Amino acid sequence: MIATESLSKRYPRVTALDRLTVDIGPGVTGLVGANGAGKSTLIKILLGLAPASEGSAAVLGHDSARDGAAIREQVGYMPEHDCLPPDVSATEFVVHMARMSGLPATAARERTADTLRHVGLYEERYRPMGGYSTGMKQRVKLAQALVHDPKLVLLDEPTNGLDPAGRDEMLGLIRRVHTDFGISVLVTSHLLGELERTSDHIVVIDGGKLLKSQSTQSFTETTTTLLVEVTDSDAHPDGALALRTALAAAGVEPVAEPGTLPGAARLVVVEADEDSVYDTVRDTIADLGLGMVRMEQRRHRIAEVFQEDREAAAS
Repeated sequence: MIATESLSKRYPRVTALDRLTVDIGPGVTGLVGANGAGKSTLIKILLGLAPASEGSAAVLGHDSARDGAAIREQVGYMPEHDCLPPDVSATEFVVHMARMSGLPATAARERTADTLRHVGLYEERYRPMGGYSTGMKQRVKLAQALVHDPKLVLLDEPTNGLDPAGRDEMLGLIRRVHTDFGISVLVTSHLLGELERTSDHIVVIDGGKLLKSQSTQSFTETTTTLLVEVTDSDAHPDGALALRTALAAAGVEPVAEPGTLPGAARLVVVEADEDSVYDTVRDTIADLGLGMVRMEQRRHRIAEVFQEDREAAAS
């Protein structure tokens, strides 16, 4: 879907992209990096809206430097910034964008109605957009990116400004763009957890350089760290403390305090590099008369991998 080769973009005082080489296939790909990492610059180059300083980029087989118009015919783009005219309705705006993409008037109106319903806008789509909430505006921007049935959509920070419920709804919409319609997605974010939930593949850039590109499953592979959550009992009002003490006596030393994990007060974290550790933990919980809520292998989180890669690159 997207390929870059030694792609660089330099401004007088900053290098936005630095010899970036990456291949992005079909599906939902998350492009993650801190603000200023080069994500928006990359999208502008891919769309043919900004020239590269050196290197090359191709989208759907088209060279971004020469075939920008052909790329934009087949690609939808949701910009990060607020760009909606306040005095027109969502229907009027999305119909206009559909016509600009080459759809005939009747097809544009039909596609607009279907797309706005898909993103969750109903009667409000006839009201001027100046009165819309941030969440409604983001839905309109997503709709105009989809209305001409593109093969690929580029979504730049689509959850910006949304509350937690709004972020969850937007992430669900993004996932359905691919699962329901077969449209591939490149979505940028600086929030690692969002991309972990939504994407099949993750590309991490920092300072315009590629840090890592691999499947989400590989990023979040299981570790040998075992998370154990227990309930308290009358005999042991602090079940987690009792379990830590008993496990240490049995030769299974807890490896870390789980203070930053959800439900930390009831969690015990041990290293389970041998199958016998599972049996020891189970038997110890039973001997103490505690209830076991869960015992599971911990998975890597993208944030941890991202931090490790940044530290390795810095050294």
